[in-house]
Formats: sequence, structure tokens, C-alpha cells
Amino acid sequence: MARDPQAILETGPMSRVQWATVAVMVGLNALDGFDVLSISFASPGIAKAWGIERAALGLVLSMELIGMALGSLTLGGLADRIGRRAMILACLVVMTCGMSGAASAHNVEILSAWRLLTGIGIGGMLAATNAAVAEAANADRRSLCVVLMAAGYPIGTIVGGSIAAVLLGHYGWQSVFVFGAIVTATFIPLVVLVAPESIAFLLHKRPPNALQKINRRLVRMGHAPVEALPDLRRDAGRCRLPICFRPRTSAPLSC
Repeated sequence: MARDPQAILETGPMSRVQWATVAVMVGLNALDGFDVLSISFASPGIAKAWGIERAALGLVLSMELIGMALGSLTLGGLADRIGRRAMILACLVVMTCGMSGAASAHNVEILSAWRLLTGIGIGGMLAATNAAVAEAANADRRSLCVVLMAAGYPIGTIVGGSIAAVLLGHYGWQSVFVFGAIVTATFIPLVVLVAPESIAFLLHKRPPNALQKINRRLVRMGHAPVEALPDLRRDAGRCRLPICFRPRTSAPLSC
């Protein structure tokens, strides 16, 4: 019987590759925290430069939150089909464009559009990083890794707020978004180099050369390669939303 690569990761110790993947996800969550609040950091300067009340920027914040909701609902499901890593990279590109565009905005409407785009990227990122951390960690350290990732969000707001204060003391409000765009773009090669696609996703989707790809990841993590992949279970790990609302039956339902 073929060894299950996912079971090997579940029961084995956390390797440096797994911890590095978790660390990158923590950094991405911190980036999300900064990006979400960047408009709050820049709003006093925007209101002064454009001669408007700060309350008028409420539309911008609303569009960002709408974008996050849309991104979480739509891109989270797409990540199950194209992969966590591919979705994270796509969201980083979207967020970089959104932050760069916000720095060049000249009115509330254009700024709102760019913040909507940024919010979509943030929403998709949050959904993908949660899954990526859960799939990278072993059974013993999974709860710790999820907590660490969640801690990245407030850390990003605190550190980002301190950096924004320094930037606003020397440059205009645009510097907050320019800084955010640069840091976001920096994460693209970091994800490519440090955070490989999860073995759980490769086992489920079975892309071409799946065995070779999985074995390369196992070897990088200090495990012996497997000779063959276990049988594919199409329904493994799936949860269909209607199941959650069915009346209770004699058999327990897992969701």
C-alpha cells in the first residue's frame, strides 16, 4: 500500500521548509494589516490636500471592505482549483497595482476604485494564506501556526503605522501607498522562492508529474520519497455549503 505523503507531514516533525512557509504567511498577513489601514494613515493628508472633510473618505473605506468581502467569497474558492501559491501570487499582483494606483489618485471616486481593487486582493489573500498555513503545518504544530499567522495582522498594523508616521513626517500622503506597493511587490519573489505549493493540493488535483513534484517537496522537508501516490478520493476534504443547513439525521455530518 502506497504511503500517504500528507500523512507523512502530519505525523513528522516540522522542517525548516515548513516553518519558512509559515513565516512567509505570517508576513503576508502582516502586509494585509498594513494595506487595510493604509487609507486611515493617509486620510489626514488626503483631506488636507484635496480640501475635503475626512468624513468624505468613508466611501473609500467602504469600497475597500466590499472588495475584501468579494475577494474572500470568489477568490477563496478559486484557490481550491488553481492552488494556494498561484492565488497568493495573483493577489500580490492585484494588491501591488491597487496600492500603486491609489498613490496616483486625484479624487475620491478614483481612489475608491483603486481601494476596491486592493480589497479584492486582500480578501483573496486572507483566504489563501489560512489554507496554506493549515496545509504546511503538521498535526502537532497546526494550532500554533494558525495563531502565529493571526498575530501577523495586528503586528502589521502596529509596525506599518509607525513606518507611516515617519513617512508622513517627511513626504506626502502618497508615500504610504508607494511604500505599501513596494513591500507588496517584494513578497512576490519571496513567495516564489520560499513557499512551494502544498502537498495536500498536489495530492487532490494530481497535476502532470504530481509524484515527482510531491517527492521533491518531501525530500526538501527531510523525508524519503514515496514510490506511488495513494488512490485519489474525490470527496476528501470537501464541504458543500447546503450540507451545513440540512436537518440533523441519524448519521453525524462533518463540515
